[in-house]
Amino acid sequence: MSKYVGILTAGGDSPGLNAAIRGVGKAALGAYGMQVIGFRDGFRGLMQDRTMRLSGGELSGILTLGGTILGTSRDKPNKMPVGSQTMDMTEVIVDTYNRHNLDALVCLGGGGTQKNAYHLQQHGLNVITLPKTIDNDVAMTDATFGFDTALGIATEAIDRLHSTAHSHHRIIVVEVMGHNAGWLALGAGIAGGADVILMPEIDYDIDVVAEAINQRRRRGGSFSIVAVSEGAYSITDRALYKKARKRLKKAKKAEDEKEMEKAAAKLAGVELQLQDKTLHLSRQLEQLTGLVSRTTILGHLQRGGTPSAADRLLATRLGTACAGLINQNVFGVMVAARGSDTVPVPLEDVVGKRKTVPLDHDWIQTARDIGVCLGDR
Repeated sequence: MSKYVGILTAGGDSPGLNAAIRGVGKAALGAYGMQVIGFRDGFRGLMQDRTMRLSGGELSGILTLGGTILGTSRDKPNKMPVGSQTMDMTEVIVDTYNRHNLDALVCLGGGGTQKNAYHLQQHGLNVITLPKTIDNDVAMTDATFGFDTALGIATEAIDRLHSTAHSHHRIIVVEVMGHNAGWLALGAGIAGGADVILMPEIDYDIDVVAEAINQRRRRGGSFSIVAVSEGAYSITDRALYKKARKRLKKAKKAEDEKEMEKAAAKLAGVELQLQDKTLHLSRQLEQLTGLVSRTTILGHLQRGGTPSAADRLLATRLGTACAGLINQNVFGVMVAARGSDTVPVPLEDVVGKRKTVPLDHDWIQTARDIGVCLGDR
């Protein structure tokens, strides 16, 4: 009998989502004779039973499109805003799954989506996931689709900023996305010729960064490019944040409500202060070097547009492999990229983990060998 498959995209949008939808759909329809429906806007659409038919016509022409034809949201099955309340809608989602007689639910997303899919698996659903995020931080896979496109966009931005930095003899601080992993900043920084790269895995000393820029100027360099990940911290900022979190944790352990209130307010204040840490970095470099410093925050620019050839290929490979696993009744897994192969990885091995840049990674050594300052020496 024909299998019935549901697909949704959750979390932030990312280049390659439509290519993955197409890969799953075309293989499921053409190679295995399955029926496929899409759920709009992530787990919220699954809860509300808002569907989109996915046949040959709907899958045609979407390979090169950015974003997702299904729409997306960050809603969680067990913590979903409904009116003025946050409710556990897991059972409603299970009812929707059963109402459509689904044999499998395919969830395309990053770390949060892997966790939400695992939650649904524990409630009896046959789930299978694909790793999507520009941050490249999903565990147990060599790469996530969306990363290569974002890397190219960030690199091109740094390329263009060289002109302004050189012409005006300035420091240009460019903030790159990546959440709490430094893959994007490190990769784009190396490829774009940044002089300084700051990333979450290595807390930086502002004096070390300033001295690297001053040394560059003494050697005749009239400008500097600083690529900084949005999740990067200075040693001072990290200590401040850890202290505030430790205070709150201590208050919770002691069950001291008055102290908890004070500690929570202090932590909120620190987090608000650290929202502008890239701008603060830029101002500090001006003071310490005497050079004019300007900041460019790339933001969501990195997530949009046409996916690269590499992301289209990866998303299609993972999508077709996903359809094959469904045909074999393999569920509760994420389809991971391993070299030139794809492998199913149990969701419990993925959930709760983040793939950050190892300190002995080849990219870090490459950066050091070509004289890039990473803020620690």
